[in-house]
Amino acid sequence: MCMMKEIRIEDTSCLAAAAEQFVQAMGDRRIFAFYGKMGAGKTTFIKAVCEALGVEDTVASPTFAIVNEYADANGEPVYHFDFYRIKNLREAYDIGSEEYFYSGCPCFIEWPELVEPLLPEETVAVRIEVHDDQSRTVCIG
Repeated sequence: MCMMKEIRIEDTSCLAAAAEQFVQAMGDRRIFAFYGKMGAGKTTFIKAVCEALGVEDTVASPTFAIVNEYADANGEPVYHFDFYRIKNLREAYDIGSEEYFYSGCPCFIEWPELVEPLLPEETVAVRIEVHDDQSRTVCIG
């Protein structure tokens, strides 16, 4: 059960509207940990959210870089993390992840379970569930 908001995505044609709903639900929260199985659509949804925030850069999974930085419509930073390939917390420390997390800028984190000890208390859990018909539910909170 979602504590804050649940967004249903029937198919990819609904992504932009779902991302707009997500941005509205963000409020003043800035750190979002995306949970979901491989192939659930975490990167695809984060890309749509970045577009809703006005990011014009190409949004792609930072699997090898660990973090990508984009600029929103106001030129402010938006950070996108993918910790899938991280081997230990030291790697997360070494890239300065805590500086990003406490920057006050939006942070969207894929595979957060690998760095949970580093995540600030105010981190919002976002779960993406895939249903048998391939629709998705995005559960915020």
